[in-house]
Amino acid sequence: MKTGNINVQTENIFPIIKKFLYSDHEIFLRELVSNAVDASQKLKFFANNGEYTGEMGDLQVEVILDEAAKTLTIKDNGIGMTAEEIDKYINQIAFSGAEEFVQKYEGKEGAENIIGHFGLGFYSAFMVADKVQIRTLARYEGAQAVQWESNGDPQYTITEIDKADRGTEIVLHISEESKEFLEKTRIQGILDKYCKFLPIPVIFGTKTETKDDPSGEKDENDKVKQISVEVPNQVNNPAPAWTKKPADLTDEDYGTFYRELYPMSFDQPLFHIHLNVDYPFNLTGILYFPKIKENVEVQRNKINLYSNQVFITDSVEEIVPEFLTLLHGVIDSPDIPLNVSRSYLQSDSNVKKISSHITKKVADKLREMFNKDREDFESKYEDLRIFIEYGTLSDEKFADKAKAFSMVKTTEDKYFTIEEFKEKVKDLQTDKDGKTVFLYTNNKDEQYSFVQAAKDRGYEVLELDGPLVSHWISNIESKFENVSFARVDADTLDKLIAKGDDIPSKLSKEDEEALKPVFEGVVDSEKYKVQFESMSETDAPVVLTQPEFIRRMMEQQKYGGAGFMGAFPETYNMVINSNHPKISDILGEADSSVKENKAKQLADLALLAQGLLKGEKLNDFVKRSVELI
Repeated sequence: MKTGNINVQTENIFPIIKKFLYSDHEIFLRELVSNAVDASQKLKFFANNGEYTGEMGDLQVEVILDEAAKTLTIKDNGIGMTAEEIDKYINQIAFSGAEEFVQKYEGKEGAENIIGHFGLGFYSAFMVADKVQIRTLARYEGAQAVQWESNGDPQYTITEIDKADRGTEIVLHISEESKEFLEKTRIQGILDKYCKFLPIPVIFGTKTETKDDPSGEKDENDKVKQISVEVPNQVNNPAPAWTKKPADLTDEDYGTFYRELYPMSFDQPLFHIHLNVDYPFNLTGILYFPKIKENVEVQRNKINLYSNQVFITDSVEEIVPEFLTLLHGVIDSPDIPLNVSRSYLQSDSNVKKISSHITKKVADKLREMFNKDREDFESKYEDLRIFIEYGTLSDEKFADKAKAFSMVKTTEDKYFTIEEFKEKVKDLQTDKDGKTVFLYTNNKDEQYSFVQAAKDRGYEVLELDGPLVSHWISNIESKFENVSFARVDADTLDKLIAKGDDIPSKLSKEDEEALKPVFEGVVDSEKYKVQFESMSETDAPVVLTQPEFIRRMMEQQKYGGAGFMGAFPETYNMVINSNHPKISDILGEADSSVKENKAKQLADLALLAQGLLKGEKLNDFVKRSVELI
């Protein structure tokens, strides 16, 4: 028997580990199971390398819960340890066995698969246990099994014991304040979260399965009877899809893996990207494109970050560009720098390189889809649109690549790239200043009269809606020369696409001055600015418009992005068509009350066309319309 002190600089190391090293106490199980997997991986490596020639057997890690004894045991049949190795790897906290192993065998196949990078991982056990035992038998022929024990202070004991099987058992005597970790469902939950894809089978208890009766006895339907049997409960899939070569996987395999990742999701992803890089950094993974709708925020935290198949976090903002956090899936890289508790990413050049690579892969995939099968790409575009708009706005490199596959849809449900649409409409929709004006609607039913008026002129109208549209439009205008966007109800068509052809007005300045107070008297003159324009007689007598700049700023303010310019009041232009016969009728009306009623009726019709006539005012309009009939 040997006693001694663990080689630490301060006797307060255990309280520090217990309270401050790990932000979440459940991490202890990830660390200990990962260490057990390491021990198994090392044995496999030594066997392949010719350094271990004994019988390897079926490697597995077992988690054993004993509620009566208040213990939780993590058991492996890996390399095990001698008393000297325990002294080296356990008692000297600052020393990392995994780091030494990787350095010694660097460049040899399999060495990079060792998970642990921190010697402190084992000591996370003391966050939940008031006594920890290590019972271990090393792989060497004739080795002596030993037990290491500590009560959570720097003192330990090492004694020789009888142990028939190679490998290590870590026995945690769970403390009273941590008794939640003696609950089967709690342990199962932690294993599901952190150990779901570890590369060595992890067993936790048993589960009941049904199978055919081995006797072949049949039921009344002449089918073999089913019997219930207890089988080991394996919590993990040691060979998840992202660890395999893309050539070895079918679309069905990718779909199955998606359901494995998100068993509660009923939506199928649109498509996937398989990441597989080994230079200048190691990166594997599968990213899925979900169907993204209006609510951007609800999609987040769906990418899981792994390091050699050990779950690290689902907060991947540091390694994945913000707009790509809308994706689902898995990223696995041993080259991502983590802090000592593996809980947080640390920024360095590799993180930036990986982020850039993922952005490039996503853009290249979208461009490939566009080029390979445009019809299929267009069929998916409404689900991809917010994602592409978000990427264009938030990532300059992605925006440059997205020019090739960013699309717009007309009210006729036809898709065009920006350049294609510019070429299509430039002859008819280029104004006197040489700008090609893209007319659009964000609701073709509500803005039907405006859309129809534009179509009657031979103009094409786009459908653009969603929370990012106003920002995206501004971005496109800055990227494409001599292109501007205008919503069909932002002004009269002759103003939206000004050709420089003035229509003579039937009203004099004096007539306009006489009519202006009449219309100002029937609306809120602070909100609706009355102005006269010389338009075609066939255009509406009164049109309500909202300047493109004001409306766009209000939308950006609503979704964020225009606050620096202050709050924009909701204002509209009430445009009076000076050439319409009804306006001339009002001018010639002698009875002031009749004049006011007619002006009110025309103003309300303009408000109704924009969906702004509601409540009491809508009720008054209906009554007045009945009386006029």
